[in-house]
Amino acid sequence: MKSKKYIKSVCLLFAVVFMTSCEVDNFLDREPLSDVTPNDYLNREADLAAYTIARYNFPTHGGWNIGTFGRDNHTDNQATSGYSRIWAPGEWRVPQSGGAWNFGNIRQLNYFLENAVPKFEADEIKGNPGNIAHYVGEAYFLRAYEYFQKVKEVGDFPIVKNTLEDNLEQLIAESKRKPRNEVARFILSDLDKAIELLQNEPPHGKNRISRHAAYLFKSRVALHEGSWLTYHKGTPFVPGGDGWPGAGQIDGFSIDIDAEIDFFLSQAMEASANVADAISLTPNIPAEDIAFNSSNNPYFTMFGSENPGQYQEVLLWRDYDPSIGINHNVNHYLNQNGGNSGYTRSFVDNFIMRNGLPIYADGSGYAGDDYIEDVKENRDLRLQLFMKAPGELRLTDATATNGDPLLIQKPEITGLQETKDVTGYPIKKGFSYLQNNVEGNSGSTGSIVFRATEAYLNYIEASYLKEGSLNTKAAGYWKAIRERAGIEPDFSITVAATDISKEAENDFAAYSTGQLLDDPVLYNIRRERRGELIAEGMRLFDLKRWRALDQLKENPHIIEGFKLWGPMQEWYVDDEGNSTLIEPGDPGVPNVSSSEESDYLMPYRINLGSGNPVSEGYSWAYAHYLQPIAVEHFLITETSGSSVIYQNPGWSLNAGSGAAF
Repeated sequence: MKSKKYIKSVCLLFAVVFMTSCEVDNFLDREPLSDVTPNDYLNREADLAAYTIARYNFPTHGGWNIGTFGRDNHTDNQATSGYSRIWAPGEWRVPQSGGAWNFGNIRQLNYFLENAVPKFEADEIKGNPGNIAHYVGEAYFLRAYEYFQKVKEVGDFPIVKNTLEDNLEQLIAESKRKPRNEVARFILSDLDKAIELLQNEPPHGKNRISRHAAYLFKSRVALHEGSWLTYHKGTPFVPGGDGWPGAGQIDGFSIDIDAEIDFFLSQAMEASANVADAISLTPNIPAEDIAFNSSNNPYFTMFGSENPGQYQEVLLWRDYDPSIGINHNVNHYLNQNGGNSGYTRSFVDNFIMRNGLPIYADGSGYAGDDYIEDVKENRDLRLQLFMKAPGELRLTDATATNGDPLLIQKPEITGLQETKDVTGYPIKKGFSYLQNNVEGNSGSTGSIVFRATEAYLNYIEASYLKEGSLNTKAAGYWKAIRERAGIEPDFSITVAATDISKEAENDFAAYSTGQLLDDPVLYNIRRERRGELIAEGMRLFDLKRWRALDQLKENPHIIEGFKLWGPMQEWYVDDEGNSTLIEPGDPGVPNVSSSEESDYLMPYRINLGSGNPVSEGYSWAYAHYLQPIAVEHFLITETSGSSVIYQNPGWSLNAGSGAAF
């Protein structure tokens, strides 16, 4: 019985059909996989192409939402109307079943490599040799991708390289966790194999993984592990740290943490430079009135293009075609309303001025925040481009019935949840000016998976952590990013004007290990990532690896939005001039936060009832840096009265229990 349960657990398949191709069509003409054996399958180039494309498991646009541009919700960058249990200690609990501990896609990719690689090496697969090699490389990449999700979610994890038989003893033995640094090294080794086999210009273009995408992902993995070991060193979240639950569980375990950190940072530098030295940034060519209409600005249109692959900076993207039912609804929301999201005040205030100064510095020229357009004035062009304000153009190919341009209206902070502007600071990244993308189920803008700018950022951070100073290459990359952002390219001006204690009011990343950073260069490297990767789903990834959340355990952070209780409150009146804003304590159901508490809209202070555990702010439990492993997995792998796997730090073996610390 346990064996059957385990097989069910490890064989869950989360295959995502990422895009269509002629190989997929050919594959669909073949007999069902249930009717063939390995000897009958994976013998043709088309077999390999179809198998790997079905394992593409990247976050892309889909459903009735704002797609990938909502992936930074539930961080200090972006807010949605609901709350996440991650910020409410005691609410996130050990599950009875499910969770991140599964081997579905890993098993599928092991099957492919186990059967296809021997045929590939023996030259027994029919088709174009270069393409065959490429698809084998894709499988190595995809297995690395799946394993990296496990490292991020649960840390230590088994390394299983082969498909396993339905043998309970073997299955339990293979369930033993390996230290996270060893798993990360295994991931890098798979990526090295992928890089060797993948083409720079893959079959079917940038809709499939390329060598540059593999280098970029390698730099992400290596930087993640190098920085995780740096900031979590000595804790239970690092192998060999005080209280690490793997102690005594792994035969022959030893580790030199400092050597591991150096290894991973070196790997990150090498991999990221391979991309950044080869790929130029998409130019930012703003019109005179950058905020009103950015439809001809390549940097802006790259994120809302129907063909992002035309931009060199884009390394991998998903294509959409509504005529065959492959579509999304991103601009049904982004163009017309708030899409149940919004930037936070802390994020917006963190952007510097075009002259390189923080908004609080003397001589910055900051215009204040009485109106959204004031907030954007003379700021970093990324803020000007990727945040909406009333009066800006909505569509270039349609007008109102009277012929006037269709313009963006005030944020609907009291609207329906699905369309609500949650913070009053609306998202504009991924915005399309075309009518055909606005109608429901007709969205055809591409979804970017990897872009080269991340490699620039990865190199800057990895080299600074490793060397303690900015080398010439890092300085050059940083200058290129700032020039593209339309800000003073001399980052030393920003560094000299930075007051980290003031930044800490706006930025979780002003901390590591519960302490304020004492290095303004390092802080501004983090700031650069925050601004460049706006609304791209990387924020929580960064905050966890920097261990930038400890301080919230004692000092919760209340999320704020725009300055509602100032001149902008006049936007919210009915035809008779009466306010439509209902504060807590007023007659009726509250739809905004109290003007007595703050001038700024606080989306999680509108509902102050017991069903809102984040009303007092985002808090933290150390255990939340990793996910709990569900109880069923311990029961399944039990032998001689105990399981061969161990629970993550701070989590119990009892279902329904919250974090212990």
